Amino acid sequence: MTRLLSRRNLLSSLAAIPAVALLAACSDSGEKAVAEDVKPAAPADPMKPATPAAAKAPEAQGTVDMAALLKPGALPDEQLGKDDAKVTIVEYASMTCPHCAHFHETTLPELKTKYIDTGKARLILREFPFDPSAEAGFMLARCSKDNYFPMVDVLFRQQANWAGVANTKDALLQISKMAGFTQESFEACLTDQKLLDDVRSVQKRGADEFKVDSTPTFFINGKTYKGALSIEEISAIINPLL
Repeated sequence: MTRLLSRRNLLSSLAAIPAVALLAACSDSGEKAVAEDVKPAAPADPMKPATPAAAKAPEAQGTVDMAALLKPGALPDEQLGKDDAKVTIVEYASMTCPHCAHFHETTLPELKTKYIDTGKARLILREFPFDPSAEAGFMLARCSKDNYFPMVDVLFRQQANWAGVANTKDALLQISKMAGFTQESFEACLTDQKLLDDVRSVQKRGADEFKVDSTPTFFINGKTYKGALSIEEISAIINPLL
């Protein structure tokens, strides 16, 4: 998982960049150094092989008030699954976090098939960007309207092709064009100051109210789990709740 150096350092590094500067920031090769300052911590054993029979639920690292967690924030929640699912998973992620990409590429497809599509669980994804490139990625996903999750999926799968490269702006533009953006709609999205402020508000609320300090962080029916959970681990957490 990707972990904050400190909440103060993260917020100060993001606060001074207005939306109109995101296009320039995405083109700045120096941005790679900013992202690399936040080193990925060891994931919660996402690569460790496990058989379903032997899988054990990882220990929760805290609890939160679900009613408070589910209160509306600056942006409407983006959700996979039904409102009445027995299990609610709230994920805080960063678009430039490799462990978040790993979860979305390897665990989420099976999670969706086994639990989300069957009505047993729902997943709410919330923005927790670590750098301007991650902010830009989330803004483009939000500007995709009904295609939020498909855009998130594409950006995670293509992460190595745009996050931290010399010209992130052009890389994101090419991906966005395949998703239906024009040059004009791409630039309009990334210069939307209110959208940028709202994305930052979601991140700040996660840090301040729910003590999110690394990504991915999951809240599953009020319990906190950090790291890119495997399908075996998340199944072991969910099954007793059904």
